[in-house]
Amino acid sequence: MSPETLLENPSLTKSLNSASLTETFDTYVMNTYSRFPIAITKGQGCRLWDTEGKEYLDFVAGIATCTLGHAHPALIDVVSQQIQQLHHVSNLFYIPEQGDLAKWIVEHSCADRVFFCNSGAEANEAAIKLVRKYAHTVLDFLEQPVILTAKASFHGRTLATVTATGQPKYQKDFAPLVPGFAYIPYNDIEAVENAIADLDEGNRRVAAIMLEPLQGEGGVRPGDVEYFHRLRQICDQNNILLVFDEVQVGVGRTGKLWGYENLGVEPDIFTSAKGLAGGIPIGAMMCKKFCDVFEPGNHASTFGGNPFVCAAGLTVLQTIEKDHLLENVHDRGEQLRTRLRAIAQKYPTLFKEVRGWGLINGMEIHEEVSLTSPDIVKAALEFGLLFAPAGPKVLRFVPPLIVSESEIDLAVNLLEQAIEKVTHS
Repeated sequence: MSPETLLENPSLTKSLNSASLTETFDTYVMNTYSRFPIAITKGQGCRLWDTEGKEYLDFVAGIATCTLGHAHPALIDVVSQQIQQLHHVSNLFYIPEQGDLAKWIVEHSCADRVFFCNSGAEANEAAIKLVRKYAHTVLDFLEQPVILTAKASFHGRTLATVTATGQPKYQKDFAPLVPGFAYIPYNDIEAVENAIADLDEGNRRVAAIMLEPLQGEGGVRPGDVEYFHRLRQICDQNNILLVFDEVQVGVGRTGKLWGYENLGVEPDIFTSAKGLAGGIPIGAMMCKKFCDVFEPGNHASTFGGNPFVCAAGLTVLQTIEKDHLLENVHDRGEQLRTRLRAIAQKYPTLFKEVRGWGLINGMEIHEEVSLTSPDIVKAALEFGLLFAPAGPKVLRFVPPLIVSESEIDLAVNLLEQAIEKVTHS
């Protein structure tokens, strides 16, 4: 339904925006999200329209997911063709599209093998299971393998991945949590060394360290290059697997195809999801050959790697390459950070720092300020700009990788209007 159709049919618009819309939704849908008060019906490029026909500039991109924006011609073509040909069979059979996507990923990364699933949490679950089997079968002295993860991290909502997530607010009321995890501060190498030493006793030892190259939900905090280089050395010296959660930072989001490329080190295992198929549900766990210890029956996914999602994923990756989108991500990211820093300098008592890589950027509010990131996000809705919080004190900007120079400028201008409103209200 186009915004023009909505505007030409006021009775339809009124119906869609009546109280019945939210009443029906709230009656039948579980209350697991704090939703902003708009309903989206159409997208095109970096723009979205709501049920009233109002236009928004989208700097959420489905939370770093809509890699090519909305209604991209290449994605429309491939999913239209694939749904008419074959959309799902089963991993009981060979799936050519899955093989093609895995081949592309391996040829463009440090990985040797790929496992496909449906989401970032599932990809991280696969990584956790792979680590544990490796510990039990290769490092067979490890009866109780431990995975170190970072405080303020985010790895998913399943029981294992929420345990891996180093944020107690996500774990509250879900005990008993899954054993086998311990937490360390991010970017603190001394803490890593101390944790390994403390856990090196009996049959309980560190089998893997699982980190985000840049913490997304934890406040858009980039990894320190020196820290990750030393971490790679420590893992090599202690037979510890290095696992990277690239669910949010992979697939070109940082200006590199993979987040680890910003750090100059290679993980043994890494995961991807969100942007991999541009908004069509997919997850992937990649690993090097030496730690590929899965055998038939060890792990599986009914929908994982079906023809439909893999055709979409391959098209997204090929489009990034063909259209030179990594260059755009680098240039637009530099532009965005420059403009955001100018705003931070204009409001020094409000903003503490601007940070990020490529097109994943955060703007931190001073802790002592009463304003929160959702306050500013809500204010921006009025001016037609969508972005997301990354915690209560960080504004997160993750537009589609196709975003233009003029759209970056417009977004920052709209942001400044929203800031003016909340600071003078």
